[in-house]
Amino acid sequence: MEEEDSTDMTLKQLQVHVKDLKQWQTDEDFVQQINEFKALPALYRHALNELENKIDVIKTEWAIRDGFSPIEHVKCRIKEPKSILQKMQRKGHKFSLENMEQHIHDIAGMRIVCAFVKDIYRLVDHLSSREDMRVLEIKDYIAHPKQNGYQSLHVIVAVPLVLLDGTRWVKAEIQLRTLAMDFWASMEHILYYKFDKQLPAHVAAELKDAARAADELDQKMLRLRREILELSEGDTAGSGA
Repeated sequence: MEEEDSTDMTLKQLQVHVKDLKQWQTDEDFVQQINEFKALPALYRHALNELENKIDVIKTEWAIRDGFSPIEHVKCRIKEPKSILQKMQRKGHKFSLENMEQHIHDIAGMRIVCAFVKDIYRLVDHLSSREDMRVLEIKDYIAHPKQNGYQSLHVIVAVPLVLLDGTRWVKAEIQLRTLAMDFWASMEHILYYKFDKQLPAHVAAELKDAARAADELDQKMLRLRREILELSEGDTAGSGA
């Protein structure tokens, strides 16, 4: 979810990427599909708005109940048209709206950054228990980091939109990270494209070491948090005696 933010898909964008569509230009209803394709960003934007509202309520409730919210910040984006088409091509799917909705789960993307790893799992547990969204898939790259050191928790959810034709469940991908994980991922993304997606071996090794250091920092901060809470509870008990 590192590509630039995009909330609209204009006709100009489609014209720029028309060469990517030509290989799929075999169906008689191709023009109709393109017109429907142009309308998709609005649908996914509404789904993201719904999701943002739900997360904002959770954040507010936690702040009121616990005195602080573990959610540091939230960022959203709609996937670029060219990226959608390229991903369909990589996956070997023929261009159609049905294939797009069935196989491309991250057209709508949200990144939630939390202070601590524990808060990430706490939030996912809460999302899984809600009746106003469906958790479809969870990929835990925190417990099982990628080969390059990347850590994050990816959750595919479906959000209901009440439309004129009825309720439609729209998919979105949520990536949950700590501050340390988010910093590492941002730096890795910058280096990845600086070296044209071919990182020198020594740079890749250094990045992997940095990922381990970020994980150690998360664990140390979690221990400090636990210690502070225990000391605070002890002081409260002592003052009440």
